[in-house]
Amino acid sequence: SYALRHGWLYGFVFVEELLAHKQFHSFSLEDVERVVVTDLELRAEALDDPDYPREAVHGSYMKHWPSIHSQGISRMNRTHIHLAPALPGDGRSCDRAVYIDVAKAISENGVLLTPGDAAGMLPPCYFYRAQRLKPSCESVLKN
Repeated sequence: SYALRHGWLYGFVFVEELLAHKQFHSFSLEDVERVVVTDLELRAEALDDPDYPREAVHGSYMKHWPSIHSQGISRMNRTHIHLAPALPGDGRSCDRAVYIDVAKAISENGVLLTPGDAAGMLPPCYFYRAQRLKPSCESVLKN
């Protein structure tokens, strides 16, 4: 509950972002779920209503698009697949954005965090759209 009380930018936090933060990296998904369930002051709750974002974004590179399009997004050697609420505005080097349909991908407990399936993949069936970012924006997939 500390993270939400002390100014997380959007009024909510993706669990992956919380667990990746240096202050919280030693905690697990189960720890976060326990806080949500036992929070008597109701400072934290799992998102399970239309107030959660419609989509989340995963940044990648054009060279990976054929594999992502056919097999999905891999967590590779990480614990979770990184999703963000919006594209970063700082001109990062990613040249591809894959938008995830949050309502379709969100877990029953409202967590916007995924380790992927048994193979560590977020399958393409959860993709909402994909967009080339450089040299100019262009949609390459739209469901």
